[in-house]
Amino acid sequence: MASWSLAWLLAGWVVSLGHEPLVGVAAGSIVSLGLARVASTGVRRFIIAGGFPLSVAACGWAGSIPAWTWLVPLGVLLLVYPVAAWRDAPLFPSAATALDGLQSRLNLAADARLLDAGCGLGHGMRALRREWPDAHVSGVERSRILAFVCALVRPKDCVRCADMWRVSWKDFDLVYLFQRPESMAQAWNKACMELRPGAWLVSLDFPVPGQRPDVVIERPSERALFAYSVQSTGSTRSDLSHLRVQTTPARGRPNGPERAAAAR
Repeated sequence: MASWSLAWLLAGWVVSLGHEPLVGVAAGSIVSLGLARVASTGVRRFIIAGGFPLSVAACGWAGSIPAWTWLVPLGVLLLVYPVAAWRDAPLFPSAATALDGLQSRLNLAADARLLDAGCGLGHGMRALRREWPDAHVSGVERSRILAFVCALVRPKDCVRCADMWRVSWKDFDLVYLFQRPESMAQAWNKACMELRPGAWLVSLDFPVPGQRPDVVIERPSERALFAYSVQSTGSTRSDLSHLRVQTTPARGRPNGPERAAAAR
């Protein structure tokens, strides 16, 4: 609320100086974007950055702004999230400490090949690199803009703009993802079809329905981490498609399925 109020005060002051309302809206939006950068989570950044423009649209100023102006946010959204990516999870960064303790629980070589499937801006890749400093870390992201920014942020890692569901996982020792509950059965099927025996599928917050995780890491105020060892390549799990995942909201994003029921 404080950030929105500050944006409105600045916009009103700019208009009082004799400038057009559109100039005031632009000034307020710039302030909102600047304040959003210091927010602690992606959800808060979105709320801070978008609250002022949305409130402008709901008041009298909206009528004095050209109608095409409101297509700009839609265009940006489509550039960041292509329609084909809407079935995947939105941008929700993994914490830098999300994978802490995982290296000691998995039998992986120091130079293992790791993939962040749906890497966004590279936060998951950073967490992987934190646990395996000498590993070969790769990321795949469908959005061209996010993949471009991620490649700039992670210059020492390999970032590819592609569909994570179409890219082969067979060359990787571990695949990490932070997706949606509805995606986990599909991810497990793909892992069983493509990953070599002994490779790992690691999911933040959401377990695979109907599968007992080999490793579970739960820490206070942190999202749970589920790791699954693939035992045989080509053994599909199509029989899991009928299972329903129950979710409950938590920390700005729907929480994973009931821990005990899903893990057992």
